[in-house]
Amino acid sequence: MKSSRTAFVCGLLALTAVSARAVDSLRMYELGEAVVLGRNIRDIGVTKTTLDTVALRDNITNSLGDVLLQNTSIFIKSYGRATMSSASFRGTAPSHTQVTWNGIKMNSPMLGMVDFSLIPSFFVDDVTLYHGAGSVGITGGGLGGAIALGTNAPISKGLGLNFIQGISSYDTYDEFLKVTYGGRKWQSSTRVSYASSDNDFKYKNYEKDGYPIERNKSGQFNDLHILQELYYQPDEKNWLSLTAWYLDADRGVPIINVKYDKDDASRNDHREQTLRTVAAWDRYGDKLTLGAKLGYVYSNMRFHFIEDNGPEAQGETLNAQSFIHTGFANFSADYQPTKNFLLSFDLSANVHAVSSEQQKVDTVLSYDKSRAEISALLTAKYRFFDRLGVGVDLRGDTYGRKATPLIPAGFVDYILVPKYNVVLKASAARNYRYPTMNDLYFLPGGNDSLSVESGFTYDVGVEFGIHKEKFTLTGEATWYDSHIKDWIVWLPDHRGFWTPINVKKVHSSGIELRGTLSADLGRDWGMYLHANWGWTRSINHGEPFGVSEGVDESIGKQLVYVPEFSSAVTGCLTWKDWGFTYKYCYYSERFATSSNERNRLYLVLPYHMNDISLERKLRFGFADISLKLAVNNLFDEEYISVLGYPMAGRNYGFFLGITPKWGRGNK
Repeated sequence: MKSSRTAFVCGLLALTAVSARAVDSLRMYELGEAVVLGRNIRDIGVTKTTLDTVALRDNITNSLGDVLLQNTSIFIKSYGRATMSSASFRGTAPSHTQVTWNGIKMNSPMLGMVDFSLIPSFFVDDVTLYHGAGSVGITGGGLGGAIALGTNAPISKGLGLNFIQGISSYDTYDEFLKVTYGGRKWQSSTRVSYASSDNDFKYKNYEKDGYPIERNKSGQFNDLHILQELYYQPDEKNWLSLTAWYLDADRGVPIINVKYDKDDASRNDHREQTLRTVAAWDRYGDKLTLGAKLGYVYSNMRFHFIEDNGPEAQGETLNAQSFIHTGFANFSADYQPTKNFLLSFDLSANVHAVSSEQQKVDTVLSYDKSRAEISALLTAKYRFFDRLGVGVDLRGDTYGRKATPLIPAGFVDYILVPKYNVVLKASAARNYRYPTMNDLYFLPGGNDSLSVESGFTYDVGVEFGIHKEKFTLTGEATWYDSHIKDWIVWLPDHRGFWTPINVKKVHSSGIELRGTLSADLGRDWGMYLHANWGWTRSINHGEPFGVSEGVDESIGKQLVYVPEFSSAVTGCLTWKDWGFTYKYCYYSERFATSSNERNRLYLVLPYHMNDISLERKLRFGFADISLKLAVNNLFDEEYISVLGYPMAGRNYGFFLGITPKWGRGNK
């Protein structure tokens, strides 16, 4: 009852909160002139969330998974820092959240999902969440939604540099360097991020008698990211760019806390090397805008598990390695003859080549497959008069020699109160997601007879925006409902191994509230408050399955690891060059079994997370310097996100940032 009341209070906060403007990555804020809310014709009826600089530049230790957890209604299932972080958007599976980066799909063609722990928040400039039907305009298969990531050319002229050094608990070191150049026609940006840690925090192990204090084992990591961007503008209408992102992640996978030998030397290692490249051309005209992209993605992933079953029983249990090559091409055209009418066309193609091999003891299993995927989108948006707008998306997807049915989406919005930008909007879509390469070909267990997953979703919402001289207040409330059929689930079969089948029929519904308040309090004081709250019911209504089909206890139950309630609040108070930030996050209980057992062994308890930071910015003639102290898990909460993997208690971080002043671009 206490947890529900807490969630409700956070929901009320979300109704009275929204956005601010951050002037730099050091989290110092300037609140200035009033802003007039303009409605982009492309966004007619679309429910979307755009993350601002305040969220993305909060801390160099943050991955995109951390940012989504703290600033959106998406549930992030995480095993801890630098370990797998997957998303559940509106109660759906991780593969139902589609992610793009500068137009390229980031979802693994093997697994269908994205590991958000491998995306540093400092490596993206734009993050937009498209909820439900809005995802159709980005890509197909987003049964829960889609996330569009992007990078931008440097705004400042001349040479710029920003360096941040972080030192945190558990021998954790983070370095971030950004070097930019802005000229009349050429712009360049280079970002380098490196993080390393022993990650050997202590925790109380409640799975063993006496609740001994133990250390996190095999959780060390070394992550390197390099992002290079080049931009060239030969004239006012044309824009050329080349972007390359390389990552090398060498990580241990923490050992589950039910390993009873305290001297156990089992080790999990995960190594990934990925290169993403995109070359783009954009031409901007008065009525017609054209764009083209070419891209290539290479990934080398290796998972190595050595199990310790005693002095004479240690050996390699699993050695799995996969190579992925993806070629990408895209063409887009927007035609807007008047301010009230937009017609768009988008055509993209991906060609994947996957080579996967796993060795278990003396058995080697592998597959080598390739597949072409083509997606075409036609969009029409029309505003009949200033208050009423309608839109239609129609997408077609093919994979290999098969095709999904056409994917339609419809949108409408109506401005109820122009003075306060109160807008009523609604959308509906029929969406489809085709099986991944592992679903079809993985050995043992792949199932090449799988059907596509299909979903119907609709939502209704209202948003508002009040912009005055001293403050900005915006907010949004949305109710959604979706039905997904032929949900793919991996289950054990009579042959003794796991295989994917179309078994579930899931009904997901809920409410999303979010908002932001920013205010100039006078006398150099400023305030920023952002909050979101979510209620999600994601229920399995599929046919009974298993040996005892008539008593399948998963029917009518909440899906595993989907919290019913979630909320998050971020507040910042600034005075001159000082900034104090408080972040709160809450998740209700989650079930680790499809039968929703409340046994302590299968129930993930609710938790409340509190983080604070204090920052001071020093301004010198030669540079701006920032000093920041962060305290995570302020009240030393003992919690888990996934059964068997405890999370870190109270921990600390100190960060030093330097931005030299040697040109017009660094004022």
